[in-house]
Amino acid sequence: MLIRIDEASGHAGAEIEIRGWLYHKRSSGSIHFLLVRDGSGVMQAVVAKQDVSPPIFAAAAELTQESSLIVRGVVRVDPRAPGGHELTVRDLQIVGLAKPYPITPKEHGVEFLMDHRHLWLRSRRQHALMRIRAEVIRAATEFLDRNGYLRMDAPILTPASVEGTTTLFETPYFDLGKAYLTQSGQLYNEAAAAAFGRVYCFGPTFRAEKSKTRRHLTEFWMLEPEAAFMELDEYMEFAEAMVCAVVTQVLERRRADLQVLERDLARLEAVRAPFPRLSYDEALSRLLDAGKPLPWGEDLGGDEETVISAAFERPVFVHHYPARCKAFYMQPERDRPDVVLSADLLAPEGYGEIIGGGQRIHDLPLLEQRLQEHHLPEHVYQWYLDLRRYGSVPHCGFGLGIERSVAWIAGIEHIREAIPFPRLLNRLYP
Repeated sequence: MLIRIDEASGHAGAEIEIRGWLYHKRSSGSIHFLLVRDGSGVMQAVVAKQDVSPPIFAAAAELTQESSLIVRGVVRVDPRAPGGHELTVRDLQIVGLAKPYPITPKEHGVEFLMDHRHLWLRSRRQHALMRIRAEVIRAATEFLDRNGYLRMDAPILTPASVEGTTTLFETPYFDLGKAYLTQSGQLYNEAAAAAFGRVYCFGPTFRAEKSKTRRHLTEFWMLEPEAAFMELDEYMEFAEAMVCAVVTQVLERRRADLQVLERDLARLEAVRAPFPRLSYDEALSRLLDAGKPLPWGEDLGGDEETVISAAFERPVFVHHYPARCKAFYMQPERDRPDVVLSADLLAPEGYGEIIGGGQRIHDLPLLEQRLQEHHLPEHVYQWYLDLRRYGSVPHCGFGLGIERSVAWIAGIEHIREAIPFPRLLNRLYP
């Protein structure tokens, strides 16, 4: 019976087959202890000389790290073994004998590991991280699905900027001139929200920022909900509920993976609503008190976000940013047009912004004015302006950065480990 390793607990005493790779081996004369991984878990397979034929025992001795193999035997309960079960081997087949493996138990530098990212993904730590990443995505999308949001995939190739023309990746597009890799699916989400009320898109986004910080990637994944008839306070309540749901689900389903990473679970268990809320002006006041003054109108950088979030054990919203440091489509405050109805969510422990969003301009003349002020070609945005011509309503949306969220929840130092194959300013390989 072929099973996955994570199913072994339901097959104690049964003869089964597992297919995978040799994670580690140790031998003691007449017995070989093989740690076999198959992607779902790791299981110890015991090859005793008296239990198998001489060719099988010799094959076990020949195995090298990361050799692929098929193992058959009887599942036995053993609390000392990984996962609480081990396999008494009856038969073994080598599928592919591996050459000497370049990643060894010794210390390797980051650049070496990144050059071998295609192999580094096989390690226990990276397994834990990728499972946590998958759970973050599953939890967030399930939350949106439960709340009546329809998934609508946005294009990756776009004719114009969403966030700013200086951070676009440009590519030729047949006879139509230039196209750009998307910075966000938001503008298309707004069109979909006008059709379906509540929508979200999920996919890769691209920023050509020349940033080399631990928080930046040039290609990253965003989950972006958008809702018609939603205003700023409701957006913050909804984003807060989603983050709480994600953290709770990861704690419930991926606790063992968090423990592999030695994550302080108490910090995650403290993530409960309501989240603190600071206006941009209040945030600047806190920065001044901390000896980190920031001129009014400047966007918060990584250092400023760290200072602000350090005062809280939960994520904190910073809202009502100056209009001049936010995108052209942000709705201004009615009684104070120099600030906009925006709110960013900063993760605690110095992980910075994980959500950015706010209320969009729904007034046609004002949006036309903003396009002119930002020197953006109005003819490219005519379809976007149509959304204000035909049944415009107040609406809100936000983007959840998957890799930053994973880095925070997993408690890792650098965002590069939060995605299978990171794209950085100085890295396009493998």
